[in-house]
Parts: sequence; C-alpha cells; structure tokens
Amino acid sequence: MNDSQISITLPDGSSKRLPHGSSAADLASGIGPGLARAAVAARVNGQLTDLSAPLPDGAEVAIVTRNDGDVDALYVLRHSAAHALATAVRELVPGAGIGFGPPIDEGFYYDFDVPAPFTPEDLEKIELTMAEVVEADDAFERREVARDEALELFADDPLKLERLDEIPEDESISVYRNGPFLDLCRGPHAPRTGEIRHFKLLSSAGAYWRGDERRRMLQRIYGTAFYSREALEAFITRREEARKRDHRKLGRELDLFSIQEEIGPGLVCWHPKGARVQLELRRWIEDLQESRGYEFVYTPHVSSEALFRRSGHLPNYAENMYPRMQGEDGEAFRVKPMNCPGHITIYAAHPRSYRDLPVRLSEVANVYRYERSGTLQGLLRVRMLTMDDGHVFCTLEQVEDEISICLDLVDTVMTTLGLDYRFDLSTRPHGEKRIGDDEVWDRAESALREALDGAGLDYELDEGGGAFYGPKIDIKYKDAIGREWQGATIQLDFNLPERFELEYVGADNKPHRPVMIHRAIFGTLERFTGVLIEHFAGAFPPWLAPVQVRILPITDAHAAAAAEFRDRLAAEGLRAELDDRSDTLGYRIRDGELQKIPYLLVVGDREIEAGTVAVRARGAKRKQEVVPLDDFVASTRVRVAKKALTP
Repeated sequence: MNDSQISITLPDGSSKRLPHGSSAADLASGIGPGLARAAVAARVNGQLTDLSAPLPDGAEVAIVTRNDGDVDALYVLRHSAAHALATAVRELVPGAGIGFGPPIDEGFYYDFDVPAPFTPEDLEKIELTMAEVVEADDAFERREVARDEALELFADDPLKLERLDEIPEDESISVYRNGPFLDLCRGPHAPRTGEIRHFKLLSSAGAYWRGDERRRMLQRIYGTAFYSREALEAFITRREEARKRDHRKLGRELDLFSIQEEIGPGLVCWHPKGARVQLELRRWIEDLQESRGYEFVYTPHVSSEALFRRSGHLPNYAENMYPRMQGEDGEAFRVKPMNCPGHITIYAAHPRSYRDLPVRLSEVANVYRYERSGTLQGLLRVRMLTMDDGHVFCTLEQVEDEISICLDLVDTVMTTLGLDYRFDLSTRPHGEKRIGDDEVWDRAESALREALDGAGLDYELDEGGGAFYGPKIDIKYKDAIGREWQGATIQLDFNLPERFELEYVGADNKPHRPVMIHRAIFGTLERFTGVLIEHFAGAFPPWLAPVQVRILPITDAHAAAAAEFRDRLAAEGLRAELDDRSDTLGYRIRDGELQKIPYLLVVGDREIEAGTVAVRARGAKRKQEVVPLDDFVASTRVRVAKKALTP
C-alpha cells in the first residue's frame, strides 16, 4: 500500500483501501450505490461521526444506515431534527436565544430564550416552518473554528457565549451550519435536512437554564423523528395510550395520591386508596425477604453529617442532599439520602464471626434527596423516596449465592406482576466521582460478572453507570405498552466496608473485611407504584386493588341484606364496600367500572332469597354471572392468594 492510500477494516473483518482523505461517504459509495443512498453516519473506531469526516488510516468503520431500530441512526436523525427545529424558531423569532438541543430517548428537544411561552398555535406554525426547512434539503456543514471567531459568531447570544467559556482551551470548537442557521455543536448530523421527513412537535414547557432554578426560565420544545411514517404513527399511538395511562391523571381520578403545593414539590401524600396499594406492596416485599433470611431494622431519618462524610456521600453526592442542620451544641446533621450508613452502624454495633455471615438487613424506609424542581415528575421523580432497602454483609465466597437470592427476588416480583425484564452490568463511573482504587473495582466487577454468568443470564454492559462506591446490576423492565423502566438494582461494594473498617473473625481466628451488597427490589415504592398505575392503566390485580369488591343493592329495600353480604366478605379478608347511593343501578355500575374495581356484585330479591350474587368481573366476556356467595368468596380468595393478574 502506498502513502496515498489508507486501509479500513469493515465490520465483517474484511479490509478496504481508499485514497488518503477519503470519508465514510466515499467508503459507502465504494461498497455499493444502495449503501451510499441509505447511509446517514458512520461508526469510526466505535465513535459516531459524520459521513463527510475524513477517515484515519487503520480505522474500523461501520456505516450507519436509515433504521428506526438502530439507536445510533435515530440519534443522528433526531440531533439533526433539533437543529431543523431551531432553524424554524429563529426564522419566526429572529432574536431567540439558543440553549441546548440534544436527542433524548424518545425524540429531541431544544431550549429557547424567547419573550413569551410557546402556545399550541405557535407549535403548529413552527412545525410548518420546520417542514420548509426539511424541504430545502440544505447540507449540514461542519467547520472547526478558533475561539476568537466563535466568540464573534455568537456575540449576540449570551447562552452560547456561556457555553463557549466552558470549553477547555485545548479542545477544538466546531460549528454546524444548515441553510441560514449556525450553531455551536459537536455533531454528528445527517448529511442533509431532507433526511428529516417524518417528525412531529409534541409539546412545550418551561425549563430553567442548565436545570438550575436560580437561572433564567427558557422555553423547551419537545419533538420526535423517525425514518418511516409507520414508526412515527406507531409512536404517536403509543404516546396517546401513555397519556391515557398517565399516573398523575389516574391518581386524581382514582383518588390515590396528591402532591400539594402547600406541603412542597416532590413530596407525596398518599390517600387511603393509594396507601392501601403501598401497604400491600410493603407487606409482600417484606414477606418475600423474610422467607429468604432477611431481618428488619429501622434507622433514624436524621444523622450526623460526619457519618455521611465518612461514607463518601458528602464529597460525591452533596448536590442531591438537603442542606445541613445545625444543632445547639454545634454538631451538624443531615436528613438521610441513603440507608446504607445506618445499616453499616448496625453491623458494626458488636463483633461478628464468620459463623454469623451472611448478615441480611432490610428496611422499608424513607430517604430524602433534593432533586431539582425541573426534574420532578409525579411519582416518578420525587424528593421523599420510600425504598425497600436491603444490605447484605458476607464473605467473598458467599457473594454469588447472595446475588442469586437477590436475582430470585427480582424474578418473583417481575413474573408475579407480568413484567418482562433484562439486565445491565454497570461498571465504575468515569472521572473522579468514585471511591476506591482500580484493584478494588476490578474485584467487584469480576464478582458481578461471575454471578450473572453463573446464573446463565444474558446482560448488557453499561460502561461508567455504576454507583460511586461500587458496580451494580441494573434491572430494566417493560410495561404493557413497551416502555422500558429502571427497576431493581444490586450493587457490590468493597469500599464502604473498608471506609468503616468493618470486620468479622474468620475461621483462622483473624480479622477479615466483609463484602457489602446493596439492593432494592422495587427501587422506590413511589416510582414503582407510578409505573404500576400506568402498566395496569389503574386496573390493579385483585390482590393489589384498593377496593376488591363493591356491592350494589338494586333498590333501598335490598340495602340491609347487601350490607350483610359486605360484612361477610370483610370477615373473609376481602376489601369490600357498599354502594347504596340513591342513584340508578346503571349509574352505580358505570361508576364502579370507572373506578376499575375488580368485582361488582349486584344484589336483589333473587340473590337474597338464594344466597347468590350477580357478579360483574372487570374485563370478563360475560357481563354478569349469578353464583352462590360462598363460591364467590372461595374463588376470589384463591385468586387473591395466588396474586392472579386478572379477576
């Protein structure tokens, strides 16, 4: 090969020679015209890049093509769509300040500094103008500029000037232009705006600059984009279904919870029906843990600040902790963001032997984290969290078995609730946001890999996704409409036992460090309940439903007997209520259906005489079935005990 050529390795291992200075677009053209037409970007040595970027000699290159199933392909499309959105906004509001415009999981957004919030009518105009930007089919042109030139280019936009000020002196500065719009951006982008054929602007909302409520309020526009109309239409249908299932909407309609301004943002008040769901989940997870050898503890909501300094939370997690409280004697306190330091003190309260291990401690407890107001979202992101928190102290040899117990808990919970799930192995965080040396992290990550491999489980690697004190197994699960959620987490920790000098006396009569496993199966009850509300669309399985049975007397003359039926059900452990309002039977049946009660029992003369009930089971094909009351009680108790998903 002469100096005027470069060698490229393709995904199948084959090599390709190209003239020096060739781009990924040239590579695609050399492979075939079909690939060239479908190409939108390239992965060069694992990094996503523009098709127009020159390729380095010896690079491994994969061409990214239009594909709604390819995360990288969608990233490029949606990043480009965000710039098309900004182009349209600048055309309609010439002086608009330009904030950040990243792709996100389901689309993209862009933040704008504009005189007034965007209205739905504004979004319609912006979308029409954006369609013109797409139709223009302008190229996305990348250029590296000197700092002085960048300062001149963005002199009229203080948001960009602030961002420029943060870029290190030794880092290159790149800008992208499409048509009249120029933006400070790392890229990559699709070759032309014409790629953005199938898009939709979804909503707008206020958003603080840099997520800081002390900074100016910007206006954020959300949108999405796909390569095919079918994928876009499927997304819109799924989004509409998600709107119907929104836990905040259903929480109001079913009277489950409220978040009241008088109490404070991110702080949940559980109403009686929502509290019943919480109670049933707590009882269930506590029973599951107790059957697997866990013991229950309680720790204070407020602890000495020194405890969190020693644990590493203050230097690594302070931005998410509530401010210090000063005691009369000068000692500082914090409300707890985590339970682990408290559980560590319980372990350390007296000497431990290898015969005592594993020590499994559990606490369904409230912790407090100062989430920024712009990130709060109903039950999904709150400031007071209820965690089914557990910590296991064990020997290195016991780690695999203990993680197997945790994984068994996860499987029991997920399969009982009908949730499909998968695993991520999250490794050490990048940069300084971690404690412990690389040797300790190597041991911890290796132990988790062995546990997953030993259980024969498939998993994906999440590089840099671990906690500051250890790597973890993250469980992701899908709800009824295919959305993926973060669920349980199992974290392995060699660092905190070292920081707190935890010990046990081994069989050799010498002191040893235990290994610590942090795990939460639900994660937080707030988030988990919010997801369950949406997963079941408020129609909880009978065992979890706040009210399992509602009894409807046909007329006032049947009310006394219906009350006796209710008392009989309550005595059998079923959550039953009587609806003897003077409204018509049809109205009361409809109300029971709207409240998503699993069983409605209609009681009239025939039922009272025969000791039967007319059962209307939620979702049943037959509208009504007359059965003996004793049979209904027996069959319902069995379904509740088995935690059946449907009535």
